Amino acid sequence: MDKVDKLTQVLERLNRNPEDTTARAAAKELVADITPVELSLAEQKLIEDGLEPERLQHLCAIHLEVLEDQLAAFRSSLPDNHPVAIMMAEHDQILGFLHQLEQLNARLQKLDSFVASNPDFVLLITLAENLLAAENHHQREEQALFPALEERGITGPPHIMCLEHNTLRVRKHALLQLAKMVQTMDYEQFKTELAQLASYLVFNLRDHIYKENNILYPSAIETIAEDTVWEAIQAKCDQIGYCSFHPVHN
Repeated sequence: MDKVDKLTQVLERLNRNPEDTTARAAAKELVADITPVELSLAEQKLIEDGLEPERLQHLCAIHLEVLEDQLAAFRSSLPDNHPVAIMMAEHDQILGFLHQLEQLNARLQKLDSFVASNPDFVLLITLAENLLAAENHHQREEQALFPALEERGITGPPHIMCLEHNTLRVRKHALLQLAKMVQTMDYEQFKTELAQLASYLVFNLRDHIYKENNILYPSAIETIAEDTVWEAIQAKCDQIGYCSFHPVHN
């Protein structure tokens, strides 16, 4: 039985019982000796066998726990103007927006009513707009990076990421709409909707970024060996454009 099949079986055990310490220990041992590509293939096999993508969170958590130092080294090995390095730098900015949103939601939940002079309501609009400004980041992934992976047989993880882009996009638009409507809404209703949207985006977008940074991007670097392909990816990225909140090379 190869490593992918072994990891697949262990993850199935963890999904049946997240408290299975024996399965978790086995998963950690396997992940410590598995490449990002093999990890992606294990994910892909589970999805093809009918596992819902959100049930792969155990894998992401274990992967991060075991390979934290290696992943930091991976990131530092990339030139600053590499397409993946730019995507990861943009992720840093987005994670910052999510941190601000988490704190902002906590402050707004403590209020009893909308106050026009409170700058937090303007900040909410700004944060929602900043999250939506990441759209060309997703377009670069979907149109430049993911096709190159799919051509090399890695289809499951890019498919999951695209599905998540679509779901997250809906929530980001809803957050901006809510931020612009607060002064015309019942404030208790506003707080309820804000809590739902903010908690969803903070958890799921963070999780999405971690999966891309720590599994999908290393898989891309390992799998796409041809400089000419990376040059083509870079050209497509330049054509699509970059996020307004993060400066990139000229």
